[in-house]
Amino acid sequence: MTQAREVLDRHTAAFNDHDIDALLRNVSPAAVWISPEGPAEGHEEIASYIGQFFAAFPDVRAIVWETVDHGDLAAEELMMVGTHEGTYLMPGGRAVPGTGRPIQLRCCAMCTVEDGLMVSMRFYFDQLELLAQLGLLPEADV
Repeated sequence: MTQAREVLDRHTAAFNDHDIDALLRNVSPAAVWISPEGPAEGHEEIASYIGQFFAAFPDVRAIVWETVDHGDLAAEELMMVGTHEGTYLMPGGRAVPGTGRPIQLRCCAMCTVEDGLMVSMRFYFDQLELLAQLGLLPEADV
């Protein structure tokens, strides 16, 4: 197991425990995270992003399907499951109040590790799939 895998495994465990402090112990203070919602740089922005996500989906968990690691890079294919109970901040600043709807969102996460800390996280998911599951797609005229 590579150091990158160990760091990403600890990150995923802390995410599933909703323990932001434990999560940040695996992250460089200068880390950059990129997600469909936008970038977050440094501990303060990353903690804010994760905290807002936990507020929107208070029971969210990551179920890891597949992992791969090579050198300083580790990746996971996963399913994010939870319930949309709080306000979700979307790209562009739109705030979507809780819908009470469940999500099962297919995702991919890739992180780069240096000196035992995550220096970058790139998190991908299909925003259209999320909007559909939240019931936020416009009605189509057929």
